[in-house]
Amino acid sequence: MSVSDAFVSLIIGLLLLQAAVRLPVVLRGQRRERSLWGAFGAFAFAWWLRTDAGRAVIGPLGVNDLPTLLKHTLAIIGICVLLTYVADVYQDEDATARHIKITSLVHRVAARASLATIVCLAVVFFLALDRSKTASDSPYFMGRHIGEPGLALYLGLFNAYTAAAAAVCAYQWGRAARLAHRTSLRIGLTMMAAGMTLMVLYAALRTAYVAAITLHPATATAEGAQEHVTDLVLYTAFLLWLLGSTMPATHALAARARALKAVVGLHSLWRDLVLTVDGIALHQPSRLLDGHRAATIINTLHDVVAHDATSQIRLGRYVTEIRDVTHELRRRAPSDLFQRARRLAEAEGRTAQDADAAAEAYWLKAALATADAPAGVPAAFHTAGDDFASEVPWLLRVARVYRQASPHTGAILDALAPTPIYPAIAEV
Repeated sequence: MSVSDAFVSLIIGLLLLQAAVRLPVVLRGQRRERSLWGAFGAFAFAWWLRTDAGRAVIGPLGVNDLPTLLKHTLAIIGICVLLTYVADVYQDEDATARHIKITSLVHRVAARASLATIVCLAVVFFLALDRSKTASDSPYFMGRHIGEPGLALYLGLFNAYTAAAAAVCAYQWGRAARLAHRTSLRIGLTMMAAGMTLMVLYAALRTAYVAAITLHPATATAEGAQEHVTDLVLYTAFLLWLLGSTMPATHALAARARALKAVVGLHSLWRDLVLTVDGIALHQPSRLLDGHRAATIINTLHDVVAHDATSQIRLGRYVTEIRDVTHELRRRAPSDLFQRARRLAEAEGRTAQDADAAAEAYWLKAALATADAPAGVPAAFHTAGDDFASEVPWLLRVARVYRQASPHTGAILDALAPTPIYPAIAEV
């Protein structure tokens, strides 16, 4: 495999991977993701038509250079859909801003011009190019049609469309990169903007070369050098854009993975709490195969993948429902239960936040036994985490202690209850 073929294979693989990763969101009907998915798909097929395999599939149709026409048509479709995505994304910022108005205008013009451009390319292709020439005349499309006025018109239309769309994308992504706060997002947007800038350069180089060879035919050496240079610019442009576009997606996947890990860590605590206090859980925990050895694993898997659209939404629900159950238990648990739980944690040698987390876990373990008691004034209770970002790691610490706590924690805490000095008064 040549270096050129390796680059093409890498680009096709990345395009298909991006399309595959976004397919679940596309199936849920999100317009923006459908646009981006369509662009990746169109570009993947366009690049495939650059390969020997792609040309071999189209070859039996008997039309010379037809893969080139189809490749350019798919590229125009991909560019138009990509512009739709960019216009939709930045429309939400401020529809009255000048750069948004320009983007929206270019998108509207490009959407209308795409069909006209494709039709014009087809007309020029079939009527103004000498398609009797084959790869034996020259391995390159431009080399086969060198000196033909139709070549300048054909590639002029295609390159003008490509350059205009790429310039808009480069401007918007460059501007967004300057304003991005997350490092990964800023790097990704910068790479995407650089890739689109190189696309503009590619279109300019190809246009200049076509103009030059229309006036003065180039030598075979110059033709080969031009193809290698512009191909390198094109490969670099697409790789930068593709790798840059994976940065936000990679960040999102990493966030989902962290949320899923947190959901699994909180599951046993959440399950015990919402099964004990009715009416709290939006979705009741799974109870498949009760009594079977595999029941725990199956029910855990069902709980952590079912109902919610994403693991982040599920994590938010778990945290909310754990806190709601905790509040209900505070209205039923003994008022000194947390102090006893704290003494038990300290007796085990725990200090500072470790003691606080253990005390909360022991309190929850013991308070579950009081779920059916009459409700009253909420008992004193200490916890950490005053926002979602700090509450999740705190509850994970609590959940770890909860899983390790003795099932007899409630009895142990009862034994720590102070003995009344005046029993008769205490009974009253």
